[in-house]
Amino acid sequence: MSTTRSMFRSSALLSGLVTQDQYDEATKAVRAAALIPSEVTEIDEAALATKLIEMKLLTVYQAEQIKAGRTKLNLGPYVITDSIGHGGMGQVFKGVHRMMGRECAVKVLPLHKATPEAVTNFMREIRTQAQLDHPNLVRAYDAGCDGKVHYLVTEYVPGMDLRRLVRSQGPLTQQQAASVVLQSARGLAEAHERGLIHRDVKPGNILVTPEGIAKVSDLGLAGFMEEADRDPRAGKVVGTADYLSPEQIRTPRDIGTVSDIYSLGCTLYYSVCGKVPFPGGTARDKARRHCEETPWHPRRFNPELHEEFVDVIADMMEKDPTKRIQTCDEVVARLEQWAGDLSPIATPKVASSPWTTQALPVIEDDRSKGDGAQDTDASDHSVSSSAPGQFSQVTGSLAGGSQDTTTLSKSHHKSSSVFGFHFTPPANPASIVLLTLAVSVPISMALGALVASFLLWLMRS
Repeated sequence: MSTTRSMFRSSALLSGLVTQDQYDEATKAVRAAALIPSEVTEIDEAALATKLIEMKLLTVYQAEQIKAGRTKLNLGPYVITDSIGHGGMGQVFKGVHRMMGRECAVKVLPLHKATPEAVTNFMREIRTQAQLDHPNLVRAYDAGCDGKVHYLVTEYVPGMDLRRLVRSQGPLTQQQAASVVLQSARGLAEAHERGLIHRDVKPGNILVTPEGIAKVSDLGLAGFMEEADRDPRAGKVVGTADYLSPEQIRTPRDIGTVSDIYSLGCTLYYSVCGKVPFPGGTARDKARRHCEETPWHPRRFNPELHEEFVDVIADMMEKDPTKRIQTCDEVVARLEQWAGDLSPIATPKVASSPWTTQALPVIEDDRSKGDGAQDTDASDHSVSSSAPGQFSQVTGSLAGGSQDTTTLSKSHHKSSSVFGFHFTPPANPASIVLLTLAVSVPISMALGALVASFLLWLMRS
């Protein structure tokens, strides 16, 4: 018997996912299918793993881990079946409760990040989510500690987050975006009603199912308004640079629920434009622009948007918090006419990443430069002044995508006060083509005549 085969067998049995009888049954089936003589002891490892998967004893992910000799595939009573991704404060795995059989998501605080402060923040997230129960918020089921590994168990939401969805299939339609953001606003309204501010609303924290149901996730940075004096992040800029409200940057101690509405407005902008409001630049640049500049009119990127729909985005992204839409209930009311009925949204499957037992890996995100975003993990940053220039974030370089500076005509519509410019699509694209040809054809003929004259002169010489 080969060493490889012995390791796979021992790892499979040690994992507790496969019994000796089940392993023997799979071995017998592989032998019969391949007509392997009884005197041959070595069996192809891949074929055996495939058979165990066919018997539904292992998932593809579990088989890969066992092949690598990893046998720790559970956290407490939860059997890990796949890797989902990572959130602002930890990695996320798909799991199943060993007794109840319920699918769930298991968020793990990586060991190399388990500082006393990180553990405190992680426990804070657990207590925060435990107080919320709404169909548009990711529900918390359980929490625990396996050895030194702290974990939070939440409902499993099939599909993908809004950021990946837009990156994979492009900007959403007006109806799809309105539906997703409206549902998110309903979830946030419940959190606000309980005195909670999310503080990191962004596309990456909104999960969308294939049926079009949206759920707000990752409440790791959320804070209770009445506990601001006990909040360890009070006085710090908390969130993600592309979606920070001006008051989060200028006066982080004085933020309110309207800060989430600004971030949700930026999320709606991203959903229909495929780009963040202020692409390119450093985190400091983005912070300054959130406070001082206006983003491009959304119809520059999506001419199909209705101007009244754009007004909703503008009112959500109003820089003065007193002039902004004040409640998530108002966001819902303003978007209802555009949302229509709940409709399916295609959500491509995201490839999983490997699990390791000791130091759980940070799962890298393929950061395409197409949307100009720096959608980094949510984090907090100390500020020593209310001036936006004092904002600091240690994040490395941002994803590319500079903002065009082509001058556009001013719009007299309400949204022009926020977006500054109005984009009018060409009424007749064919006329542009004809004009181009009318100019380019005579020029090419003239150049041809000059070349012919020059050649004739050379021949005569």
